[in-house]
Amino acid sequence: MLKKRVVPILLLKNGRLVKGVKFNHYRDVGDPIQSAAVYNSQTADELIILDINATQESYFDLLKILAELTKSCFMPLALGGGIRTFDQAAQLIHSGADKIVLNTICYQKPELVSELAKRFGSQAIVCNIDVRKHIASNNYILYSHSGKTHEKVSLAAHLKKMLDAGVGEFMVQSIDRDGTMLGFDQFLVDEVMSQVKTPLLIAGGSGNYQHLHQIFTQTNVSGVVCGSLFNFSDSSPIRARAYLLNYGLPFKLV
Repeated sequence: MLKKRVVPILLLKNGRLVKGVKFNHYRDVGDPIQSAAVYNSQTADELIILDINATQESYFDLLKILAELTKSCFMPLALGGGIRTFDQAAQLIHSGADKIVLNTICYQKPELVSELAKRFGSQAIVCNIDVRKHIASNNYILYSHSGKTHEKVSLAAHLKKMLDAGVGEFMVQSIDRDGTMLGFDQFLVDEVMSQVKTPLLIAGGSGNYQHLHQIFTQTNVSGVVCGSLFNFSDSSPIRARAYLLNYGLPFKLV
């Protein structure tokens, strides 16, 4: 049985760690290197680092942070934000990233996603999908550019295109739940998992360990991505994993 994962996420803006609510109202919550070191000491299953500025300049900040992390952090690292070219993605992987996280480029250049999957393997390619729920239609609307640009493609169609491109994992985030700490969108998980069997990470809404237990026991999600849970409480990956292990869920023992 594949082990489940609890994955902390760091959002970067101007080289600092930030956290917002529903992709807005970001506030500074610390130094990314120090936070990563804490997660490493807590034997996090993995760490995701996304640069929400997504500019050429901030891409170099991402590389600098990666260079620092690889000196002392031994957990798997997944990095993304502003990746526009094959060379940028390749440089991150060659510099120590285990995975790259792609969002906007998946809509603009799906052929590049395919090229990267062929070169580095599907296991190294994560497709990040940010969604809002349209109340009237009850459909999920997809967004790129850190939630700023509405993409006129259905969730099902985008999932299929990315599967065909060779993506090895999806990370789907509810913008509506982001930073609210009200729990994950289980309907979103069910919608995605009805379309694909590829490993899925769900993000947006984690507020306590019960939320994690609920999503793991009621769905077959591969992992949960947590930001506010670890930034704004005394919760930690190692405590979360211990809590879930007590319920017999399959997690890595440390």
